[in-house]
Amino acid sequence: MSSQQAPPPSSSQSSADYREAFSLYDKRGNGRVALKDLGELLRACGQNPTLQEIRDLEQNVGADFDFETFSRVLNRPGGFREPMPPDEYAKAFRVFDKDGSGFVGVGQLKYLLTTMGDRLTEAEYEDMIKLLDTTNDEVNYIDMINKIIEH
Repeated sequence: MSSQQAPPPSSSQSSADYREAFSLYDKRGNGRVALKDLGELLRACGQNPTLQEIRDLEQNVGADFDFETFSRVLNRPGGFREPMPPDEYAKAFRVFDKDGSGFVGVGQLKYLLTTMGDRLTEAEYEDMIKLLDTTNDEVNYIDMINKIIEH
């Protein structure tokens, strides 16, 4: 896993961009964003937090948050880092791809993603699997990785 730190974008333009992104998630127009939107907002601003990091940040933030709180979260050490290259993710799936076909079974994928590493919840898994081609109860894990990285 790469721990390479990407530099944060330039400050004046990015600050305006962050404020604009924040306002898009301020659905009630009260200067606050719902805690459940924190991970999505961080990703919209160019960060790539893991699900566990999002859960930890949500615990630290505690409730709906304002732009000042969001700025502190956004500028935390390690907030801007490059995602791993797709092949690094694929290596993990190849261990479970016994016949080298590039596919893993839907049941096996669910087990892997909900019980190992940065675990998905049942709902997160169900949302993700809807976006994938599950022909023959299998998933092409390279296609899955690319779709996840795109989003």
